[in-house]
Amino acid sequence: MIEFRVAQREDCALILSFIQSLAKYEKLEGSVIATEQRLEEWLFDKMAAEVIFAVVDGKEVGFALYFTNFSTFLGKAGLYLEDLFVLPEYRGRGIGKALLKSLAQMAEDCDFGRMEWVCLDWNTDSIEFYKSIGAQAVTDWSIYRLSEDAIKALANNRE
Repeated sequence: MIEFRVAQREDCALILSFIQSLAKYEKLEGSVIATEQRLEEWLFDKMAAEVIFAVVDGKEVGFALYFTNFSTFLGKAGLYLEDLFVLPEYRGRGIGKALLKSLAQMAEDCDFGRMEWVCLDWNTDSIEFYKSIGAQAVTDWSIYRLSEDAIKALANNRE
């Protein structure tokens, strides 16, 4: 049986552990600069995002980190899923789907207009899983990103 619980301030080490495991899976270990203190500040002081855990037999085996966004075209908020991860030894048991279903229920309860996330192009297992639950790839949009350095440069550009 899969249960869910909302992360608490004292879970920052566990959240960071899941983030590091996800980064390893995505071959991006060197990209994680998050710390427990930074997670505590942004998740619990500034409330920029939320985390739920999937729990099996009293053990946290998966997590989802998400936040709300807004669609001007829909005129509604949406749910943006930043991270979804299930420990390798617990995959294939429906835990990822259960996490997404829990988030979908939350989105429905809040009358959100959509749920969105990104997936690495090479991650065919996840892509097939997402398609199996009815998700569609958005192919006519590209993601653009400013890093912290680029943000500072743009913000301080005097031109």
